[in-house]
Parts: sequence; structure tokens; C-alpha cells
Amino acid sequence: MTTVEAITAAISELPPDQVAQIREWLNERDEIEWDAQIERDERAGRLDALADRALAEYRAGRTRPV
Repeated sequence: MTTVEAITAAISELPPDQVAQIREWLNERDEIEWDAQIERDERAGRLDALADRALAEYRAGRTRPV
């Protein structure tokens, strides 16, 4: 049995409130990882083209307030 299989088997035995706690922890972890990826992409310049495009749309008057 792999570690993932053991973890999922253990989770299937938990009461719903504890499963919810695990889900919340995983969601928080996912958000932290997403933020870190965005920061890495920004530092590497991978978002520059998107920013340039958004600014061009704004300058051309093709945006609207939210």
C-alpha cells in the first residue's frame, strides 16, 4: 500500500468534521502554493505580457469599472 492509499483509507474512516478539517488544511496549502507559483512567475517575467496587454486595453479605453 502506498502512502497516498494509506492516507485516503484513513481519511475514509474519519468523521465528517475531521474530514472538513483536512479539506480546509489542503485548501490553505493549495492557496499558499498558488501564491508562491505566481510570485515565481512574476519574478521570472512570465506575467509581463499579460500586464502589457491589460495596460494596452486600458489605454485604448476598452475596459470598464467593476
